[in-house]
Order: sequence, then structure tokens, then C-alpha cells
Amino acid sequence: PYDTIYDLDERTPEKTMVAAAEIHPLPPDNDNGHEPSLKRQRHEESNDNDDATNQVVALYAPPLEDDVFDDHQTNTTIRTSSLAEPTMKLSGHKGSVYCLAYDPHGEVLCSGSFDSTCLLWKAGGKCDNLSVLSGHKNAILDVCFTNDSEKIITASADYNLGVYDSNTGERMKRFMGHTGIVNAVDVCREGSASLAVSGSDDCTSRLWDTRVRGEVGCLEDAYQITAVAYANDGNAVYTGGIDNTITAWDVRTMRKSMGMKGHTDTITCLSLNPKGTHILSNSMDGTLRTWDIRPFVDDGGGGAGVKKRHDKTFAGGTHNSEKGLLNCAWSADGTMVTGGSADRVVHIWDEMSAQELYSLPGHNGCVNSVIFHPKENVVASASSDKSIFVGELSQS
Repeated sequence: PYDTIYDLDERTPEKTMVAAAEIHPLPPDNDNGHEPSLKRQRHEESNDNDDATNQVVALYAPPLEDDVFDDHQTNTTIRTSSLAEPTMKLSGHKGSVYCLAYDPHGEVLCSGSFDSTCLLWKAGGKCDNLSVLSGHKNAILDVCFTNDSEKIITASADYNLGVYDSNTGERMKRFMGHTGIVNAVDVCREGSASLAVSGSDDCTSRLWDTRVRGEVGCLEDAYQITAVAYANDGNAVYTGGIDNTITAWDVRTMRKSMGMKGHTDTITCLSLNPKGTHILSNSMDGTLRTWDIRPFVDDGGGGAGVKKRHDKTFAGGTHNSEKGLLNCAWSADGTMVTGGSADRVVHIWDEMSAQELYSLPGHNGCVNSVIFHPKENVVASASSDKSIFVGELSQS
């Protein structure tokens, strides 16, 4: 802060940092002609007889606010999370990473991969690896925590689901019953922590209770089911599949209660917003859409009895020939949505305006899963490049 030097002959009104008073040389206080000891020392002059107009004075510049706290830190940015760095790259999987899930408390991140394992990571700090969940014999396609954060449920291509203790990493139970690849799994967020639902290529969606052995219900459809979502109150289940339709099921009667059409290709993921009033869908037609699932919806203008369930469309993400089951997710406050994309970019949209807020590059493969941290301004993404990125979202 003391390195700014100006020659008095070259001063301009813009550069002058002192009052408009004239600067005169101070009289020497000893025979050597030095400045008084209490005054700031001037730079050496070429000879003792120079005029005042040739004197060079070091003007004081106050230190930056950041320098008061850290003299070595010159470009301090405001941190908005508990991460050790604004962006972290997590490596450890030996195959494509297909799914991610934060526990409801935001303390642990779980990732599922083609290598048949799930890895548990600390959600803050340096994102240290905590444990490995093993036991499946094929790729893990979906994963979720129960609403009490005590258990982790996985869906695998080996036709089974696994139930793991999130504290020890040990497998507690295996759900068998599906006769095809299990594509998706979801849990009840506000009801019992033991309830789960799965969707499979065997054209069924099955209900599970971690307290009992075997399934507790089976919903049969005409087409393969690739996405499922459990209603917050536990009374309804939503499924999507290759018929391009979102179907609502009443678990009390085990029958269909509603169908929502609009997508033109396979639905790859379903996700309920935090309030449970809207559902987000990702589809191979290249769009994400939100749907109003409240019991009563205003007439959409299509005539008597026609309900306008479709709300908004989010464009920008892509799907490719791999036909992967790319996910979709809401932010914790329901103001932003995101989803996987084959263009190697993480896309995040504003839910209210449907405008894209963030386009985050970095992955070298298809982005299969993107999720928001439940407590902090952090987003995590998983890719076919075998890596996971966890990073803060910049504040606008």
C-alpha cells in the first residue's frame, strides 16, 4: 500500500491524494540534513540542492479491507458453503457415475456407478471418502436416502434393490421381486421413513417397506417403467416410461388416478418439488417439464373437464444415442431446476421464468445426474467420465 509514488511536477487533480495545501520541504533537525525521525522518510534525492518541485513524496494509500485480515490474500471471494474450495472434483469410481443423492441433513453425498458400487463422500470440507457400498452384481442406476438419513436404498441392473446402513456402509437387506432391470427408486419424504417405490423394465412399479421382507404392493403397467416418484403424503406414486406418459397411482386402491401427456419420447426421471405441488420430468425429447399435480387445477381453456396439468417447459439440455436415464432435480427452495444433459454441460434454470441461469462446463462425458445441496448453495454433478464435481453457485 506504500508503493504508489507520484512526482509533484506530474500531479493531476485526478491523481492527487492529499488536500490542496502546498507541500514544502521540512527543515533538517541535525547536521546531516535528514528528516525528523517522527516523519515518514522520503526517497533519496539526487543532490541536496534540488528545488521543492523535484522532490518525490510517497503518498499513503490505505490498505484494502481484505488485507486487514490476510496480508497474503489479495483476491478474496465470499464463500457460500462449507467446501474447502469453491469447486471440488471427486474421483474414485472405475466406471460411469449414473446417480447422486444427498442425505436430508446435507452431511453425506452418495454416488452410484457402473462399477456396481456406491461411494459415500463427506459433503463439506475436502469431501473425504467415507465408505464403499458393495454387494450388487451389476450397475447401480439410482440411489436415495430415507427421510431420516439412516438408510440408503439402491436400484441396480441386477434386478434387485439394496438397503444399506448409511453410518456403517453395511448392507442390511436386499429386495428381490423384479424380473427386469430396476431403473429407478424413490422414498416417501414426509411419511414413514421405511417406505420406498421402484420402477423396472418388467413393466411394474413395486412398493417396499424396509421393516418387512418382500414387496408390499405391485402396480402393473403396459410398458417399461423408467422413472418413479413418491408423493410427500405417501398416498400416491408417479411413474413414467417408454409410453411418454406420466401416470399417477393411488396406493390405497392400487389403481391409476391420472395421466399427463405432453412428452414425445421416453421419460427418464421424475422429481417432486419441495412443496409437493408440482412434478418435474426429464425426457429423451430434450426437454424438462413441470406439471401441476394438485387435486384441483383450473380449466386450461380446452373445454369442460379438460385440465391443464402442464406448467412450464425448460429447453437447453440434450440427449444422445446412448439413451441414458438422465435425472432431474429441484433446488431446496424450489426456485431452480436442473437435469442431466448429454452435451457435457450442467444446465440450471429459473423455475419461475424458465430462463437458463447457469451453464457450467467441465465434464468430459455425458452429465448423468445433477442435484442441489439441501442446505447450502452447492450443486453436485456426475458424469460418464467417471468423475463428480461439487461446487458453489456464484451469487448474482
